[in-house]
Amino acid sequence: MAWFFTGEEVSSDIYTIENENARHISKSLRMKKGEELTLVTPSGMQLECEIVTAEPESVVVNVRERKQCENEPDVKITLYQALPKGDKMDFIVQKCVELGITRIVPMISARCISRPDAKSLAKKCTRWQKIAVEAAQQSRRGIIPEVAPALSFREAVADAKKNNQNIIFYELGGESVRKIIENKPLSLGMFIGSEGGFEPGEVETVLAEGGKAATLGRRILRAETAPLAALSVLMFETGNFE
Repeated sequence: MAWFFTGEEVSSDIYTIENENARHISKSLRMKKGEELTLVTPSGMQLECEIVTAEPESVVVNVRERKQCENEPDVKITLYQALPKGDKMDFIVQKCVELGITRIVPMISARCISRPDAKSLAKKCTRWQKIAVEAAQQSRRGIIPEVAPALSFREAVADAKKNNQNIIFYELGGESVRKIIENKPLSLGMFIGSEGGFEPGEVETVLAEGGKAATLGRRILRAETAPLAALSVLMFETGNFE
């Protein structure tokens, strides 16, 4: 079933979908009167709907059922991702949203090769947010994960203080994820490096703020593989793959 986000709460049983979503429903999907689709509101309310009319700029639906969406993990995970080269971040955003990430913070660390200027970086963040929306619809998420504005490494460490637990995945070793999160936190931050990994001083900065260094095994993973592996491990260890 087609899955869309409303961007606003819906109190009426009749709701009008407009703009890009309407065009996608009527033109791309060629959906018609009587077909069913799902809408999800910002509060995570899942609305099962039937199309009443479908025009290119306006699709009217009848809300037949309301329930709280149960597709979200019970741990909120933020990815602090050091910018990789090329378009790898597109792939990272898409797959992390599918796997259940709550928030993504692009980050400039010491060993980042990719260092776009502020204007280019802002455009990239806008594109990554659009990728997040599309991935959230495809994977039937209950929220649209946020792609935050890019931060420096130190700004990211400061931002991470809001999390119950922070983990920096370090290619030179650390504890197992299972040991680190024995007591399941409500929110987690995960730091992932770019192609060059992290400098020792950056790891020490995270540790000094109460974070833990974790390992993903003896093999060195590519910059676009590491966040997916780390997030998958966290989802498994917190019971969110059950």
